[in-house]
Amino acid sequence: MEGQDRQDRGAGALNAPAALPAPIETDALVIGAGPVGLFQAFQLGLLEIPCHIVDALPAAGGQCVRLYGDKPIYDIPGIPATSGQGLADALLRQLEPLKPVFHFGQQVQTLERQADQRLLLRTDGGTAFLAKTVFIAAGVGAFVPKRIALEGIQRFEGSTLFYHPDSLDRFDGQAVVVNGGDDAGLATALALIGRARQVTLLHRRDGFQADDALVRRFREQVAAGALGFAVGQPIAFDGRTLEINTPDAQTRSLPLDALIACLGISPRLGPIADWGLELVRKQVPVDTERFQTREPGVFAVGDVNTYPGKKKLIVCGFHEATLAAWAATEIVFPGKAVPLQYTTTSTRLHQLLGVG
Repeated sequence: MEGQDRQDRGAGALNAPAALPAPIETDALVIGAGPVGLFQAFQLGLLEIPCHIVDALPAAGGQCVRLYGDKPIYDIPGIPATSGQGLADALLRQLEPLKPVFHFGQQVQTLERQADQRLLLRTDGGTAFLAKTVFIAAGVGAFVPKRIALEGIQRFEGSTLFYHPDSLDRFDGQAVVVNGGDDAGLATALALIGRARQVTLLHRRDGFQADDALVRRFREQVAAGALGFAVGQPIAFDGRTLEINTPDAQTRSLPLDALIACLGISPRLGPIADWGLELVRKQVPVDTERFQTREPGVFAVGDVNTYPGKKKLIVCGFHEATLAAWAATEIVFPGKAVPLQYTTTSTRLHQLLGVG
């Protein structure tokens, strides 16, 4: 009986669900890799607070890059003119010596206080963090791709269906349909010429919300036979063939190896609304001394927060991130007086930044 009991327990262990991975322990977790989130990580680094950064998008930049990557920005101190992409690139260069760890393509789903007062967070990608402090820099929410509205289509994501892919390398030699009619859709289709075996752009109408130069290049490539163009709406997808309804009420089949959807992105407050934080019109109230929420150790900076006199400007987010980082020192280094140092004169800061 005892031997049988051991065997049964062993079989049960084999059939038990896999244990959750051990959480990554960190002094700080920054949620959001837009300009304010990147500057938050920089300020934490200057105070020698290691951090990890999570973002739902596949690369840094957030709304700044996704919505106006090429549009000019004129109100960043000391920079007469830049762009959303230019600002993100500059912030990444500034941050690089401090070596934060990025986790892209993941959205934080849960936040739970632990017995030792640290915060346990889990993402939809299966990553867990155990953090002393959390900084919500999620802007107006996580920017997530707009999905194709077909029942069951999500099962093909990552195999033959892709939303705003960060790299086009995997599509070499394939037959690709790009669904979209804005700058991202046209630019993706054009970039695949010479890489993919066949490229077809699908849009609901023969008209685009895109830069005039992109539209001209697109029309030229279609006329030259380098690019296909289909007008219609998706009605079915089985992973290998996309069925569309055309404007003249006909059904057309588009065989493919990969379907890339560039339908835009939209902000969603998402799981943050379920974390038990106080919310006012989908924003998180904070104090203006620490930019801390009513949950100790949880800070909110940038467009996601609210307080009297709040202005949704990037430069204001930079100020908020600075004060939030200093407030975090009281939690990360309890009982320790952290001196104010200046990057102009501090040899320690020069060491951290790799200068001097």
